[in-house]
Amino acid sequence: MISNFEHVNEPSTEEFRDRVATIDQEGKRKWIYAYQPKGRFYNIRTLLSILYFVVFFGLPFIKIDGRPLFMFNIPEAKFILFSKVFWPQDFFIFGLTMITFVIFIILFTAAFGRLFCGWACPQTNFMEMMFRKVEYWIEGDAGAQRQLNLAPWDGKKIRKKVLKHGLFYALSFVISNFFLAYIIGIDELTKIITEPVTQHITGFTSIIVFSGVFYAVFAFFREQACTVVCPYGRLQGVLLDKNSMIVAYDYVRGEPRGNAKKVADPTSLGDCIDCHQCVKVCPTGIDIRDGVQLECVGCTACIDACDNIMDKIGKPRGLIRYASENSIATGVPLKYTTRMKLYTGLLGLLLVILGFLLMSRKDVDATVMRAPGILYQERGADSVSNLFNIKMVNKTTSAIPLSIRVKGGDGKVEIIGKNTIDVKKEGQGAGSFFVVLPKSRIQSRKTTIELELMQGNQLIAVKETNFLGPVE
Repeated sequence: MISNFEHVNEPSTEEFRDRVATIDQEGKRKWIYAYQPKGRFYNIRTLLSILYFVVFFGLPFIKIDGRPLFMFNIPEAKFILFSKVFWPQDFFIFGLTMITFVIFIILFTAAFGRLFCGWACPQTNFMEMMFRKVEYWIEGDAGAQRQLNLAPWDGKKIRKKVLKHGLFYALSFVISNFFLAYIIGIDELTKIITEPVTQHITGFTSIIVFSGVFYAVFAFFREQACTVVCPYGRLQGVLLDKNSMIVAYDYVRGEPRGNAKKVADPTSLGDCIDCHQCVKVCPTGIDIRDGVQLECVGCTACIDACDNIMDKIGKPRGLIRYASENSIATGVPLKYTTRMKLYTGLLGLLLVILGFLLMSRKDVDATVMRAPGILYQERGADSVSNLFNIKMVNKTTSAIPLSIRVKGGDGKVEIIGKNTIDVKKEGQGAGSFFVVLPKSRIQSRKTTIELELMQGNQLIAVKETNFLGPVE
């Protein structure tokens, strides 16, 4: 639930909710010049972002049994999770995965707010921890950036703008290459890079398109991706409640706002000196003191800014902190409540169930069916045969020469064409075969038999089917 904290020294207003913080009353974009945060949370996020980038740029190179750890090849409908191949036949697992993902979002957000947005979201990490840092390095902090944009186009401005946007595009180009590696695999990407462009027109075009999209997002669109495009921010209004963990302003302690040096009775004021430092560092341009807002991504920049001010004026930290609306209202510190523990347990259970489904899925799957429209055939005076079709999916990294035998040994299998059905690695195979049984085994119109699918001397699957025969 989104609420507004009422200020003691000013009437409650919801006017700021009538429009996005980065759009003015005329509907025009307000460019955000966010000051660089400094503090413990920013330092922790910087360290975590380094780990994040190492993982993002490193995972495509990790292979197990010749397969990448993750690959989402949408054009070929081939997905690899933890080096296991998933095909359209495994759609039920993807369905369960999507259901788990939705439930995970609901439970996680209800308990921990937008923790994901501030600490793990790719948009936030790349924007704030990579592109924004490059911008600070080249153009300076927010004040210097504003002055540079207002300055005439002289040599200094041109050099800085060309350098910044050149690095922005170079970073976008690198990111797009690795993004594509998650779709087609690092080996295919290497071919696109090393072989002539004419042999990989589609792949090269994809890299250029992705590069342009990423460059446009991080150089120009920026926070609009979070406030306008991303549905998660708008969903939080129905996912949060008064017990959810959020980045919150302690209005009980902070109000009324004001500078103690400018009033006759400093004791009548709260701890907030109305310095607007929390607003200046916000990458989405909001005032956290207005309460929970859809634009807030939980980046903690306002916490660091406020803590720095509290240190300077000799007040305790935590005027802006991780809290819940109820903890702010009652003055009780945010705790790891029973509700949070329950939600955490449910999240863990969902992940365990999904992990079990992923790990227990069979690497070889086969479908055996009697040939339609064909009855049994008598073989001499003592045997009967049925024609069967088999379709097999091989999810392993090795080709399988498949042979078939009747379980129990009182029958035989005759594969049409040759002795085995060859199924290529990570591919599919099909074939037809006769099952020949002695009449002594046939006791009814339909007899259930089990067929053992063999790879050499190794049993890889057992399939059950019906065998038709005469009844005397």
